Amino acid sequence: MEYTEIAAKMGLIILIAGLIGLDREIKHKPAGVKTHIMVGLGSTIFMLVSLYIHMQYNGETPVDPGRIAAQVVTGIGFLGAGTIIQSGGSVHGLTTAASLWAVAGLGLAVGAGMYQMAGMAAVAILIVFAVTNRVSDAVTGRVRKIREKAAKGRQPKQ
Repeated sequence: MEYTEIAAKMGLIILIAGLIGLDREIKHKPAGVKTHIMVGLGSTIFMLVSLYIHMQYNGETPVDPGRIAAQVVTGIGFLGAGTIIQSGGSVHGLTTAASLWAVAGLGLAVGAGMYQMAGMAAVAILIVFAVTNRVSDAVTGRVRKIREKAAKGRQPKQ
């Protein structure tokens, strides 16, 4: 694999992971741009190493390039668990944990050279965030108005 291809893969994952992390950053979530970039870049590196080992030792010894990728999928769960917080009977951080998991998948795809799939998946993730953020903001705004109206009705008259 040439260095220009490696650099292109790293540049691509930095871009798409950064865009996904930007959504989390804007929402003031525990894992933002830097964390998403590191997860994406790390998983790309692991995939590149896995492919290199496969190309280097194929035929000499049994080498399964999927083993490292499988460990990335497992390992990212621990990082995601660190973003999940349980407080007062509610759970926060699941979406951020899921986005880290998805970015790890994007990194593996980019490392494997599956650029179109990684691009389409990144666009899909960003669309999901955009749509669900708008719906969530609209619902939250309506609930706030209903609560304010109810609170005004309970205030003693002077």
